[in-house]
Amino acid sequence: MIVIDPQSPVPPFEQLRAQFARQIQERSLAVGTRLPTIRRLAADLGLAINTVGRAYRELEDAGLIETRGRAGSFVSAGGEQALEQARRAAHDYAAVIASIGVDPAEAVRIVEAALGLPRQ
Repeated sequence: MIVIDPQSPVPPFEQLRAQFARQIQERSLAVGTRLPTIRRLAADLGLAINTVGRAYRELEDAGLIETRGRAGSFVSAGGEQALEQARRAAHDYAAVIASIGVDPAEAVRIVEAALGLPRQ
């Protein structure tokens, strides 16, 4: 279930992208699952078609979904590859942090800032 918070400072396309990405990564949306059409999802959520289209494009650019022309958009097996790539990047980052002596808590704050997450 996708929920868009109109009061959030996070743009609607990013809320949508992040929720789909999370569902794909948590495997609650399995590889091969067909996503709603852009028009239908936009109507269901009360969003502009371009807003949903941008979220879908960013998910496709990340390898999480693939569009098959008129057949629609589907959860891609590339999502597994994206997770593995993220794991490798995290491992490399951890190695750099250890080698230069940055405190692990500070390293996490750096990542949170880079991801645009709010400070806690």
